[in-house]
Amino acid sequence: MFELTGKKAFVTGGSRGIGRGIALCLSKQGTDVAINYISSKELADQVVNEIKNQGRDSFSIQGDVSKSQDVKRMFEEIKSKWGKLDILVNNAGVISYAPFEELTEEQWDKVINTNLKGQFLCSKFAIPLMNQGSRIINIASIASGGVGVGFLNIDHYAASKGGVIALTEGMAIDLAKKGINVNAVAPGAIETDMAKGSLETEQSKNALLSRIPKGRIGKPEDIGAAACFLASNEADYITGTVIYVDGGWLAS
Repeated sequence: MFELTGKKAFVTGGSRGIGRGIALCLSKQGTDVAINYISSKELADQVVNEIKNQGRDSFSIQGDVSKSQDVKRMFEEIKSKWGKLDILVNNAGVISYAPFEELTEEQWDKVINTNLKGQFLCSKFAIPLMNQGSRIINIASIASGGVGVGFLNIDHYAASKGGVIALTEGMAIDLAKKGINVNAVAPGAIETDMAKGSLETEQSKNALLSRIPKGRIGKPEDIGAAACFLASNEADYITGTVIYVDGGWLAS
């Protein structure tokens, strides 16, 4: 697909779902990939082994992206092992559901701190390891606002992902002078644990499919393909933009 041989990448939340799909896509294109996880070392090491079986270097790193001390430690480990980083994929994210009037401060803080603050912290600590031509890819969402699509009971999640897009645009301008491209990928409905509530019944799944012109739910590999493109030399003149990978949802 795209030639990324010899590149070093770090994927946060890379042990499952979209993160796993991105990590495996990068490794198939020749990238060595470090996998971040917060709780399941077993799942993370499964991805590490898959990457190693493709002939690439990989290791797992435990850490909470919302905590600066964890993030600092993770990037110190990357520096110790590789000495540099070419690609950062800020994928780690959480979601919870509550009507706005029942949304708690604790729920708000957890989602905002993981989904938005985490991307800020990881990017901040990654930049000293990056050189001209490096890439930062932030994972947003079609729930990010400003695109004519709203969702019930996830106001805090939508706010966090809207912030990701604003952060992406600002970072792209600030880091252009360093030769670092910053873009975002905004997934639509993707087959992951996070989306399982929308796919539990035939009725809910059909309701979702009715909004997607492509007629199928997306797969993590679909997001991986977009991330690989943005990481490649072919995307050298693309920075500060958002690629929506939603099967046509926003166009319908």
